[in-house]
Amino acid sequence: MLKLHRISAKIAGITVLRKIETEFRAGSLVAVVGRNGAGKTTLLRSIMGLIQLDEGRIEFGGRDLARIPDYRRASLGIGYAPEERIMFPTFTVEENLRLPCDVLGMPGREIDARLERTLAVVPQLKDMLQRSGAALSGGQGKMAALGRALMAGNKLVLLDEPFQGLAPVLANQYAESLRRLRDLNPELCVVVTESNGSLLRDLPDTTLTLERGELISSAGVAGQHLHEEQYR
Repeated sequence: MLKLHRISAKIAGITVLRKIETEFRAGSLVAVVGRNGAGKTTLLRSIMGLIQLDEGRIEFGGRDLARIPDYRRASLGIGYAPEERIMFPTFTVEENLRLPCDVLGMPGREIDARLERTLAVVPQLKDMLQRSGAALSGGQGKMAALGRALMAGNKLVLLDEPFQGLAPVLANQYAESLRRLRDLNPELCVVVTESNGSLLRDLPDTTLTLERGELISSAGVAGQHLHEEQYR
């Protein structure tokens, strides 16, 4: 599904990603773990086209993403929840959820169907739909950001540090939502970054470790257990 061919990227002249080579397959939940500054966020931003590659190539469904502008990548079925979980404060939660689909020009029936599926995965959002985006707590904002990513991402979903700062109750709810997501959409590929891999428990099929912008596990195909970590 998503192939990274020896990609490298710099920020302010400093190399952050170094020749990353791997593949993420449909139907897998892949964790990318590493310390702060290891390059996890840069990896996701590179996939979304928010950071330009210095070298290498990213393919999605056989298409070279370099040929797809960043603002069109969501139309390929890619959803992205950045760590900042930005919600438009003057919109309701429902309007925030619908926004990516509205921008992509989807018909109303399709948007309604996607919202129904999203609420089945993240049922906690049902009681928040009419709230202002500004009225959410940090944890609630992360749940809403997950829902918004799912509205656009019917093939690939990228989640940046979703468990960081979540209270235990919300962390459990978030994990349960990811489990429901796998059950309801078994062909979806989900990529989750985290600084603390133990927060992910037994969710990932595969765990890739980034260190100073390099994969320290052997390169290969996500879904074939490049580097597994057991969580108790």
